[in-house]
Amino acid sequence: MDWYMMNCELLATCSALGYLEGDVYHREPDCLESVKDLIRYLRHEDESRDVRQQLGAAQILQNDLLPILVQYPQDKVLFDAIVRLMVNLTQPALLCFGKVPVDAASRHHFLQVLSYLQAYKEAFASEKVFVVLSEKLYDLLQLDWEQRQEEDTLLIERILLLLRNVLHVPPDPTEEQGVDGDASVHDRVLWALHISGMDDLLKFLASAQVEQQWALHVLEIISLMFRDQNPEELAALGQGPAGAEHGEDTRELETLRQRELAEKRARALQRPSRHSRFGGSYVLQGLKSIGDRDVVFHKGLHNLKSYSHDLGKEPQRVPRRRQAAPESEPSRRSARNVRLFLRHFCQDFLEGCYNRLMLLVKDQLVREKAQQHDETYYLWATAFFMAFNRRRGFRPELVSETVSVRAFHFIEQNLTKYYEMALMDKKEATTWARRMHLALKAYQELLRTVQEMDRCPEQAVRDSSQVIKSNIFYLMEYRELFLTLFRKFDETKQPRSFLRDLVETAHLFLRMLERFCRGRASLVVQSKRVRRKKKPRAPTAVAPPPPSTAELEELWAGLAPQLQACLEGEVPLPEDVVPFDAASETPVEEQRAEALLRIQGCLRRSQVPQALRLLRSARDVWPEGDVFGAADAGPPEETRLLREILVAPLPQNAPPEPEEPEDEEEEDEEEEEQTVQVSEKEFNFLDYLKRFACAPVVRALVLLLRGYARNSPRTNHCAARLLHRLARDLRMEPLLFQLSLFALFHRLLSDPAAGAHQELVALAKFILGKFFALAATNKKAFVELLFWKNPTAVCEMTKGYSSLQEGEGAPRSRVPPWTPQEEQELRELYWKYKEVEGEDVIAAILAHLPAPGRTRRQVVKQLVRMGLASSARDFPRERKGTRIVLWTQEQEEELTRLFEEFQGSDDVLGNILKHLTARRSRARVVEKLLGLGLVSERKELYKKRRRKSHGHGPGTAAAGVQAVPAQDSSAEDEDSEEEEDEEDEMEEGPMEENWAPEEGAGQGLAQRLHQEGLAGPLRWLENCLRRAAGDREEDGVSHPVPLVPLAEENEDAMEDRRFQSLLRQLGLRPPASEQESFWRIPAALTPQQLRRAAASVAHHGPDPSGSPRDLPEPPQCPQDPGPEELPAELGSDSESEEPVPVPVPSPVQSGTKRRWELDSEDEDGGSSAPSPLPPLPGPGLAPAAPCSEEDEEDEDPQPRGRRKRIRCLEEDEEEEEES
Repeated sequence: MDWYMMNCELLATCSALGYLEGDVYHREPDCLESVKDLIRYLRHEDESRDVRQQLGAAQILQNDLLPILVQYPQDKVLFDAIVRLMVNLTQPALLCFGKVPVDAASRHHFLQVLSYLQAYKEAFASEKVFVVLSEKLYDLLQLDWEQRQEEDTLLIERILLLLRNVLHVPPDPTEEQGVDGDASVHDRVLWALHISGMDDLLKFLASAQVEQQWALHVLEIISLMFRDQNPEELAALGQGPAGAEHGEDTRELETLRQRELAEKRARALQRPSRHSRFGGSYVLQGLKSIGDRDVVFHKGLHNLKSYSHDLGKEPQRVPRRRQAAPESEPSRRSARNVRLFLRHFCQDFLEGCYNRLMLLVKDQLVREKAQQHDETYYLWATAFFMAFNRRRGFRPELVSETVSVRAFHFIEQNLTKYYEMALMDKKEATTWARRMHLALKAYQELLRTVQEMDRCPEQAVRDSSQVIKSNIFYLMEYRELFLTLFRKFDETKQPRSFLRDLVETAHLFLRMLERFCRGRASLVVQSKRVRRKKKPRAPTAVAPPPPSTAELEELWAGLAPQLQACLEGEVPLPEDVVPFDAASETPVEEQRAEALLRIQGCLRRSQVPQALRLLRSARDVWPEGDVFGAADAGPPEETRLLREILVAPLPQNAPPEPEEPEDEEEEDEEEEEQTVQVSEKEFNFLDYLKRFACAPVVRALVLLLRGYARNSPRTNHCAARLLHRLARDLRMEPLLFQLSLFALFHRLLSDPAAGAHQELVALAKFILGKFFALAATNKKAFVELLFWKNPTAVCEMTKGYSSLQEGEGAPRSRVPPWTPQEEQELRELYWKYKEVEGEDVIAAILAHLPAPGRTRRQVVKQLVRMGLASSARDFPRERKGTRIVLWTQEQEEELTRLFEEFQGSDDVLGNILKHLTARRSRARVVEKLLGLGLVSERKELYKKRRRKSHGHGPGTAAAGVQAVPAQDSSAEDEDSEEEEDEEDEMEEGPMEENWAPEEGAGQGLAQRLHQEGLAGPLRWLENCLRRAAGDREEDGVSHPVPLVPLAEENEDAMEDRRFQSLLRQLGLRPPASEQESFWRIPAALTPQQLRRAAASVAHHGPDPSGSPRDLPEPPQCPQDPGPEELPAELGSDSESEEPVPVPVPSPVQSGTKRRWELDSEDEDGGSSAPSPLPPLPGPGLAPAAPCSEEDEEDEDPQPRGRRKRIRCLEEDEEEEEES
């Protein structure tokens, strides 16, 4: 369609507006009605915006509307209509179309509307138009609230919207191709706005108490005014000589000049002494061509350096989805007079409007009174005006509203929200990335302002800066923010400018954090850990006990009159009762049994009409066998049948068990719920810096440095400093041994203008020197160049590829590795049982696998890894339960026989389930046993558990047998995660302060924790208890003493459920509320009780160390050292401290009888004499890794004897219960 051919109605309406003669516009009598008609036409335009395009092609705004506005401002009604029409016509194209169209036709319409908007903006670059608008706005603002009508308020809003629409129009890159300093269309609009005095009205609206409702409109207009401006360049305008303003341009020109001179010198050296038409042909030895021969070079030797295999090849086309994100509009330097006017506007705005306006906008955003995404204007204003204030002459009182912990929190919240939305909303990821960039720049400017406050001469300002930094560095969200942004950086969604600001902000944050830690002996920060806790499965619904015969007879007596009424037809029967479902997968026989159960259920619920209708319908479906009566059964026969069904002991359907999910990785996993545990720990800057030693961070820095020639000196400095921290401070130089980074170093060192990047050149030489030094000893370093590395690979490259053994450089894996012999045995078992029909292959392999301790999941994963199976779906787990409802007579007899056979065993139900021919679920078997009368209650089927006696008599501990429910937790099941969670929930209640532990409480659990590698935390706990006992004896006053773990090992132990269970057994109190973070030694515990608790924690088993500290201490030992005799290291958290021996009597006299019996009974040899103490690591050495149980057995001079047998017996019982 030709938009220049206007619709006849539109053409007639536009002709009725008037005509322009010279500079005078003559309006027609129907001018006002024509304007209203145009507004009506725009309201009903189609999706292509045809009316808008026709009016733009006819230039109605330039030729008619603006002249009417200028010449007839006194006509209030016409002026209002003209402003309404111009607001509609200048509406942004994005608001007209919703988004940038994808299809070609709609995109063409979008670009056409955009071109008309650009023409409108050029027409508005007139002083006359803005003078009329500013005078009208001034007159309206002079009115008091009592005199201001609703039409006046609407006109004020429309004038502000018109100004917003005009400033929002983007520049036309094809028309505006002037150099910096030329006046663009946007500059001319700003100058006209300034000449008319509209900028003063905007400042009045921002500062006036009675004009608060226009706060967001004003902030949006101001953000559009400064769209192309750089705050630092604007602040530097007019400071010093004129040449200082062009310092950056001078440096850039000098760099280009050096590069040009170097190229001239290179060409002069390449020019031969005399001209030759024959350049010659050369063979490049060692450089293969497409075939097996060497490359033949047909040019002169001076062109050899430019040779590449890629010469003559077409560059590979990059798909659109993998192209780098486009940069935002490049900043352009406006005319000098415009920049001077904007600088004065910034100064006045900061002094009189900034704090008040930002407070109002923040309040509207928090109360959700603003429109969606209006917080972006707040973020822009924070970054722009704080940068201007910092560069112009820092005055913190001018930006006090946005320099606070609340401002940091608000910006961090929005930054996190934008980051999460960019990950979820893939289609609008680019838009969310732009918003995230705005939030990042605001965050960066806040950090720079806080840094500038540290240099302020006023002590109050410096103290405020310290308070803000202590709050920011304490919270984990602020410290983890940059790591998250680095790891999730995507160059296809986020532009290079975002990466530049991210690197600069991260460098600033690290430098401030390092200086903050340097002036303190220790820094305690908040730490959050996500705790995954398995939800207990919903208990199986238990059917109510069947009613007795007397109850059924009484029920039948009440149902008889109602049944008689139904049989006689007095009560209508329902018609929607169907006993049979032909589409169901349930067999017909089972549906017949279910029909009987439904009839019985209706009768027992006193639903006689439904029961009678079900009986008659089932008789029609299953006439054979007269199960539901004969076909010609009368009322007496039906009454007899219903009575028999009511009192019959029919098997009740057990609730169906939930099916297990068929997941490739997780099998038989229970649902998990996540809880966040908040704790405090001592902060270590190098440990935090190690978090940045990962491939995503290094990859992002290398990507930024590829454009080092275009980057600013500050950007290159920040990137180089971050790489230097990773390589030098962490001593991880191999982390930067990467081929793409080395190619960048090669391009940098061969650059003629490399003198302008001395810091990068020094870094390149340092990294290359370290690489060649390592390559002399590790020849695989050249291959490692192809891969991005992590700290583990760095350790292997420097210390050897076999350095990371179990327990040395990496944490021990919970899954033991598969040896070649085990893999061969697994392969043979798989081929042996693969073809056996009706048998679970994995179960058969587990039953015959020589190496114990393997789980089903580990075997399946190894089979997939060895290529014997494609995925874990090839081995589906056997379904638990069954759909069989009816029991045959043979099956009932078999169940009775099995019950009589295993009635005296510890696990009656488990043995019955193992030997049943037809597999049935546990719930169905229990229900049938109750129905047959073999057991009277479910407790008789609970598994019987053996419990150890805790007596301290001279005899051995008597073992009693007690019936305990299988789901109850016990002391022997503390290794199970599910039972630990139940213990945790049961023990969350408050503990009484006057509760005192029994003598020897927690001794067995402490020994188990010691065997599992928690010797260090147990020793620390013992020292804390002894120190608290000594302090209470010395002071004579008891106060609750918190247990503060400073070492990471002790902190992890305090979060362990079994360690917490030990603390409870010793009488210690957990945190009582959210205000407390640490466990406490209650004030009610006496020094004697504390020493007994410390003796219980001490290790009593056969230990190679043989320290006399491991012997239990008598409660009333007169040789206990006083507080003045304790060494200074007692109770400290250092892992390298020496154990402090406590003076005790001779070892023979101090040992308890229980310990003597457990150590001596059934032991063939060995001596109980203490062995020499092994050397402990010094203060500068890392503590040795805890040994595994196998290592302890090898080093133990005595076998465990009875204790070992008890432990094995407990593990066997747990395995039987799980199976």
